[in-house]
Amino acid sequence: MGICDDRVVIVTGAGRGIGRGHALEFARAGAKVVVNDLGAEIDGTGGSPGPAGEVVDAIRAMGGEAVVNGDDVADWEGAQRLIRTALDAFGTLDVLVNNAGFLRDRMVVTTSEEEWDAVIRVHLKGHFAPTRFAAAYWREQQKSGVAVDGRVINTSSGAGLMGSVGQGAYSAAKAGIAGLTMVEAAELARYGVTANAIAPAARTRMTEAVFADTMAAPETAAAFDVMAPENIAPLVVWLGSSESARVTGRVFEVEGGVISMADGWSHGPREDKGARWEPAEIGPVVARLLADAPAPTPVYGT
Repeated sequence: MGICDDRVVIVTGAGRGIGRGHALEFARAGAKVVVNDLGAEIDGTGGSPGPAGEVVDAIRAMGGEAVVNGDDVADWEGAQRLIRTALDAFGTLDVLVNNAGFLRDRMVVTTSEEEWDAVIRVHLKGHFAPTRFAAAYWREQQKSGVAVDGRVINTSSGAGLMGSVGQGAYSAAKAGIAGLTMVEAAELARYGVTANAIAPAARTRMTEAVFADTMAAPETAAAFDVMAPENIAPLVVWLGSSESARVTGRVFEVEGGVISMADGWSHGPREDKGARWEPAEIGPVVARLLADAPAPTPVYGT
């Protein structure tokens, strides 16, 4: 018996890397999986059904159930078709794992409008659009008297939580995903749905090109491969299970064998004059607030 027996799961960007690990681990845990992937290159160009098909073949070879979906998750109609794929193939939907994305790394001063729009689109809209239609399905189910035990699991990043030099668009999109997760958790609770996010660190096509030394595999086969993408999946599968029903609105950082909970923005030190401030008064006030506030975590790459 697996902890996700008979649950129906969509994993976007599941043809390679972290998403592939999610899809395979959900299948091992008993889930029926919709494997979504465009088969695009690391910068989002091109496409091939091969990667998603290979994951489906691997799931079926282990005795599981899976189908391919090749829709663009950031396309409004494509997102609707993605949800429909799960309903047509398996009759329901329990878990949506938003994972798809790509990179167009540039410094802020050299980023083009097209690069900015492409990254924001695939990550931020690519998380929102599938969730929009999954949530509509769950709301309909709940209103018709069907018990819903739904899950949304989003993929943020350390770049979204702390920032990353040379990744302005990516950092902005991933920070947006963390904020979106908080709103989804608050709004979807009434329908029996939780929403959480992960900020993973693992070896993928995106990270090994940027952080080659950090992401390198160990030289000996017996050593624990801290950066193996498969290390991220157990937490995601648990979050997709019925066991996680009381956990929502959280962002988890996960790397190798380490799971931690990220603390987001919160109200910090304050000073109330009880009247309108004059500009000349602000300097000492800010100095006192900074003295009482914890130092921010450094931006990656500084």
